[in-house]
Amino acid sequence: MGMTYASVRIKGPKSSEYARVLVDTGSTFTWIPASVLQKAGVESTSRRRFKTIEGREIERPVGEVLLEISGERATTIVVFAEKEDASVLGAYAMEGLGFEVDPVTKQLKKVEAFIAY
Repeated sequence: MGMTYASVRIKGPKSSEYARVLVDTGSTFTWIPASVLQKAGVESTSRRRFKTIEGREIERPVGEVLLEISGERATTIVVFAEKEDASVLGAYAMEGLGFEVDPVTKQLKKVEAFIAY
């Protein structure tokens, strides 16, 4: 199975920055390099603990940011990734933006929003 990447625009108080991220439906949150978030003027609001795939526990700052992909915008939680961390688009942001990974093309695609009445 191939990997899916996306170009995201991070809109902060100082500037808009761009990052290329791996789409990771197994990750809850989006991880953006701390240097990119700081350049955009994004500030951390708290710290969270995470468990890595290897079972290690790490702690990282988190904050909120406006992300944009293909003209769609949503406010989401981001993790301030360190140099050894991957840059990923997580499920929380993907769902907020209204995207899913197309299993055939391996690209992001818009999804219909359903309401249960």
